[in-house]
Amino acid sequence: MKIYFIGQKGMPGVGGGVENYVDNLAVRLAKSGHDVFAYTRHNYSDRTKKEYQGVKLINLPSIPTKNFDTITHTFLAVIDVMFKPADIIHFHSIGPSLLIWLPKIFKRHTAIIATFQSQCYQHQKWGWFAKRFLKLGERMLCVFADAIIVPSKILRRYTKLNYNKDTVYIPNGININRERADNLIKQWGLVKGEYILAVSRLVRHKGIHYLINAYQGMRTDKKLVIAGAGAFTDDYVAELKKLAGDNNKIIFTGNQSGIALAQLYANAYGFVQPSESEGLSIALLEAMSYGLPIIVSDINENKEAVGGAGLLFKNKNIKELRRQLYYLIKHKTKRSALAKIAKQKALNSYNWDDLAGQIAAVYQEAVFNKNKKYITRKILAHNYLK
Repeated sequence: MKIYFIGQKGMPGVGGGVENYVDNLAVRLAKSGHDVFAYTRHNYSDRTKKEYQGVKLINLPSIPTKNFDTITHTFLAVIDVMFKPADIIHFHSIGPSLLIWLPKIFKRHTAIIATFQSQCYQHQKWGWFAKRFLKLGERMLCVFADAIIVPSKILRRYTKLNYNKDTVYIPNGININRERADNLIKQWGLVKGEYILAVSRLVRHKGIHYLINAYQGMRTDKKLVIAGAGAFTDDYVAELKKLAGDNNKIIFTGNQSGIALAQLYANAYGFVQPSESEGLSIALLEAMSYGLPIIVSDINENKEAVGGAGLLFKNKNIKELRRQLYYLIKHKTKRSALAKIAKQKALNSYNWDDLAGQIAAVYQEAVFNKNKKYITRKILAHNYLK
C-alpha cells in the first residue's frame, strides 16, 4: 500500500506525542514492505533529508506561528497529496483534521484514516479562536474519516456518545529500548538513581508548575530533572524557571531524544506526570517500559494507562503530590514492586511491534471497504445506464 501521513511536525527526533507515534508506526510499516510517505515542516526538519529508515520525507513550508503553523502546513500537504496515487491518507490529531474533507471529496478511491489523539482544545495554551477551530477539526475527523483510531477507551466512549461513531481502540506504543549507559547524563551532573524525571512539553496543561512547587517544599538529595521544551509557550517556560529559582537541584535539560532521552529514563529513580489533561501519554508509557515507578495525577487518561502500576495524587493538588514523592523516595521495597508491575504492563499492552500490525489491519479493511463501495456504485451505474 502507498500510505501518506499528515499532521506531524517532522522526522526524526522531533519532540511530541504525535511525532513519536508517526515515527514508530511509519518506520515499521516501511520495513514491512509498504510505501510510506511523511509530510514534514521546514521549521522542524532538515530540508535536505529525503528519507528516514525507509520512510520518504516530503518537506513543505508553513507559517511558523502558534495558530497557523499546523493548518498552513496541512493545507499544502493536502494539496500535494491530491496528485499522489495514495491508498491511505492518515491524518494525525484534530488540528490537521480540519481539512480532512478535501481528500475525502476529491480522492474518492483513497481510504481516509484519522487518529484522534486527544481533545487538545482543552489545553490552556490555546485562545478561544483556536479552540473553536480545533473543536471543528474534531467534528470533521469524526464525520469524514473512513476509519478512526483512538488511543484510549475514554475517547472511544466520547466519540460514540457525541458523534455516534464507532472507533477502533489501539493504544499508543513504546519501543523496547534498553540503553543502560550513563555517560550522557553526566553532562547535567546526574548520577544513576539519584533523580526524579519528568518528560513533557513545557505547556501549562502538563502541570510541571505543580511538580516544581511540590519539589521546592521537600528535603531530599534526589534531584528533579525536567526534559522538554516549550511549544510557543515562552512565557510559561520563563514562569517555570522563575519557580525553580536558584535551586541547583532542579535541572532543565531542554528537549531530548534518541540515546540521550533513553539514558535519562534508564537511570532515573522514578517518573512523574502531573498533567491536567492527556490523551494517552507516550512519555508515560516509555517510563513504564523502563521499569520506573510512576506518580501521576488522577485524571482518567492517566489512570487508564497505569492501572495499578503507579501512585496517584489528586489533580492539581501540590500537597498530595509532595506526599507521594516522599513515599516513593522512602519506601524502596514498594518502589521496586511498582517498577516491576509498570514494566510488565507496558511490555504486555503497549508494544509497538504488535500495535503497528493492528493499524495495518485497519488500513487493509478500510481499503477493502472503499474499493467494495466503488465497485458496487460502478455496477449500479452501469445497470442504470443499460
